[in-house]
Amino acid sequence: MDKTEKKNKHLTLDDRMEIQECLNKGMTFKAIAKRIEKDPTTVSKEVKLHAMKHESAYTRTDETCPKLMRAPFVCNGCEKSSRANCRYPRLKYSARYAQNEYEKLLRECREGVFLNKEAFYRNDAVITEAVKNGQHVYHAIKANNLSVSKSSVYRYINKGYFSVKRIDLPRAVKFKPRSVKREDYVPTKVRKGRQYNDFLDFMKENPGAVYQEMDTVIGSIGGKVIMTFQFINQDFMFGLLLDNKSAAEAALRIAELKKRLSAAETTFGKIFPVLLTDNGGEFSNVFAFENDTDGNRETRLFFCDPYASYQKPHVENNHTLFRMIAPKGTSFDNFTQETVNMIFSHVNAVKRNALNGKSAYEVFCFTYSSKIAEALGITFVDPKNVVQSPLLLNRILKK
Repeated sequence: MDKTEKKNKHLTLDDRMEIQECLNKGMTFKAIAKRIEKDPTTVSKEVKLHAMKHESAYTRTDETCPKLMRAPFVCNGCEKSSRANCRYPRLKYSARYAQNEYEKLLRECREGVFLNKEAFYRNDAVITEAVKNGQHVYHAIKANNLSVSKSSVYRYINKGYFSVKRIDLPRAVKFKPRSVKREDYVPTKVRKGRQYNDFLDFMKENPGAVYQEMDTVIGSIGGKVIMTFQFINQDFMFGLLLDNKSAAEAALRIAELKKRLSAAETTFGKIFPVLLTDNGGEFSNVFAFENDTDGNRETRLFFCDPYASYQKPHVENNHTLFRMIAPKGTSFDNFTQETVNMIFSHVNAVKRNALNGKSAYEVFCFTYSSKIAEALGITFVDPKNVVQSPLLLNRILKK
């Protein structure tokens, strides 16, 4: 990447993860800055600003550790930081904490407050009186023609700007804040040497290499998911049904697929020499994808940048055909692998203008073979019988 591309850009979560990892290894600000292509001053300010205080049962004093008076100003990488004999309060740099603080600051900067002090206090008085009379916030705004949105009023109440408190809102106290489950992701150490820039370098060094794209389609939250594979040159897609979105489940289904391909007199590595996917935690067991049964590498696995689904556009676009049959919100919990195979068999039977009027199934069988297509779970569907709507799903599930 050109250094100018990252100039004057905000630090990303990946940058902060890299900073944390480098600090844990005892690297200097200058060395860290070189790794993330930023100025050393930027790294220094980032660490100082987001250092998180941490005390434990072993803390014996309120004094500041002398080591924290000089770079790197945090305990990351210190030999005593994980030992019981350190009596000082500790300062830690956490990438996740720093990112949350950064996002919180962005939100607060963009929210703003009433510009007119007189109007603010007038709205405060009106809202407070209305709530005391049992009125809802929205009703109070409309009844008094206040020039403020409902969401802004709730935000000011939650932040303590208004005289009325959240406890005074009868409906608000009935609902607990929605718990947010953190999505699993591929650890930084695993992605090292497998990031998108590494993928571009590999493809540049191997111009004749063929790669396929991989993704996961979500059904209902916490239920079954479908791991999808897209052959970009043939527009051919198939899917593996996973009981849950975990690395262990994905590794199990890949092992089963490798056995089926072996029975079809080919190997996973020949069909998938290079795979490009996102940072979902289900892909974190990289060796399950990359290595054969003897432990030898047969596939190269690379990960897109976080929140950059456009880097694997083929699989994302082809999901639209799948969603015509199983719209978003459809639960996969009553699906079987046969259900998934039938859906993708119909998807691959669609005639494509991009394939000169051929179907993905026809082009795939010409390139590979119908035997391999069958090993992937895809069978021939007469073009006249192709169904591209939820009617297909209803027919399958009624059987």
